[in-house]
Amino acid sequence: MTTARAADCHAHVFCKDHPYAPEALYRPDPSQAGTAAKFRSVLDAHGLTHGLLVGAGPYGSDNRCMLEAIAKSDGHFKGIALVRADISEREMAALVTGGVVGIRINLLNHGLRPLIEPGADHLLALMKEMQLFVQIQFQKDELVPAAPILRKAGVRVMFDHFGRPDVARGVSQPGFQEMLAFGHEGHVVKLSGPFRSSIEGDPYRDVDPFIAAAIEAFTLNNCVWGSDWPFVRMDERMDYGPAYACLKRWLPDAQDRQRVLWDNPQRLFEFQ
Repeated sequence: MTTARAADCHAHVFCKDHPYAPEALYRPDPSQAGTAAKFRSVLDAHGLTHGLLVGAGPYGSDNRCMLEAIAKSDGHFKGIALVRADISEREMAALVTGGVVGIRINLLNHGLRPLIEPGADHLLALMKEMQLFVQIQFQKDELVPAAPILRKAGVRVMFDHFGRPDVARGVSQPGFQEMLAFGHEGHVVKLSGPFRSSIEGDPYRDVDPFIAAAIEAFTLNNCVWGSDWPFVRMDERMDYGPAYACLKRWLPDAQDRQRVLWDNPQRLFEFQ
């Protein structure tokens, strides 16, 4: 399942020479703290060529590790940064120059605070002005109270892990339905991290109805795929292959997979 060029649009990298933030909510086990070089090796082994890196939570708003990985990638990596609400326009511009195409807001760990704290309005306005994605991580129904804020800000939204739904509650649950509404409005979803929602485990077939609903709402033109490598905060061993193999089941047509793996990432994130 390889293409001439293909992008993994959700991965984290860690650097031994950059300390974690004192306020970090978690510190990954060393076995889960994969480096950029190891990620490149994993991509090569599976026939992928590009990666969208997501700022690793333990570093807080210190994006140096990710920016260094982008700078050394020969144009193969772009990034989603973690920032403070009071970031300046100059600092944001420097991130964009360094290959950042979006900012992640984590409702799962922080609730609504990143969207309502002092400076949040300015941050959202800055992201809109710079045409950056607001990448949202949420689970269950956390999106419902956040949705009006995001719509009012008029930002481009990209959703992590197809919304991390509660599989037991089905596709009709309010948070998932709210995400689907954003899909009909032209936003972007990542078909990533099925293991974070699945109850049954590998091969994660219990998430298939949610994936199908997401593809229908967002359309193939606004879907990308990501592995979530190196699988931080997991209680069991995870491997790249099983998560990647899901894509062939979700999208049996090779041309559809080509759109999700390369055509869309190239257009959305300006990969070369």
